[in-house]
Amino acid sequence: MSYSIDDLKTLMARLREPATGCPWDTKQTFASIVPHTIEEAYEVADAIEQGDYPHVKDELGDLLFQVIFYARMGQEEGHFDFDGIVDNLVRKLIRRHPHVFPEGTLESRIDPDNRPTEAWIKESWERIKAEERAQKPAPDADALVSRLDGIARTLPAMARAEKLQRRAARHGFDWPEIGAVFDKLHEEIDELKEAWQAAEDGTGERDAVEDELGDLLFVCVNLARFMKVNPEQALKRTNRKFEMRFRAIEEILAAEGRDMDEESLEALDAIWQRVKGVEKG
Repeated sequence: MSYSIDDLKTLMARLREPATGCPWDTKQTFASIVPHTIEEAYEVADAIEQGDYPHVKDELGDLLFQVIFYARMGQEEGHFDFDGIVDNLVRKLIRRHPHVFPEGTLESRIDPDNRPTEAWIKESWERIKAEERAQKPAPDADALVSRLDGIARTLPAMARAEKLQRRAARHGFDWPEIGAVFDKLHEEIDELKEAWQAAEDGTGERDAVEDELGDLLFVCVNLARFMKVNPEQALKRTNRKFEMRFRAIEEILAAEGRDMDEESLEALDAIWQRVKGVEKG
């Protein structure tokens, strides 16, 4: 016997039954579930990064459960249900893929000998998304519909910075070439130094340091975009490299019967350089 999506929906309904369901599940709200959803998404990404596909299967199930949870709460409050989520998704994807569904129906098919280019597909996707954003009512009737609307404010800051930059660049607001980004990087470093010094000697505010550091990080994301490097992935690689080297230092010291907390910075740096040398072969 194999359970189906309908069985999962039934299970969720049982968990949410006020009198006989799970006390933890019954007290949850849309807002209280959000941290769990974010955590589950990261766990999916981690399992994929490790190439642990049995674990990927398990984590995808946990992520699907989050969708079912929201769907059930939406149904209880009269907002939407799971079938409505699926219907909306299928319609949206058909609409955004006219190069696959030329007549706007799931049954229609494109001529395999007349497929559009990847550049056309990307341009079409962005145009359709822009049209969808323009059709959405603004929270404030008098508010201007911005070209930056629709970029979630709850995204991790680095990911949101990249999306903001890419969206602005599509409308001509971008550096002309990478040299200008390097120039801006050096400018922001100097401004950060000035803000830090002012905060240290009492003539400036700590908030200015945070502002300038944020500007510097934003430029670094711009630089990554110009280099076609994923900044999140680049930082992950550096995190892994640092962790590997730090653990290697711990192992060397342990093998020599030494306590890291009692070593000088100079001694630790010397071992760090040894570890780097081994990496380079």
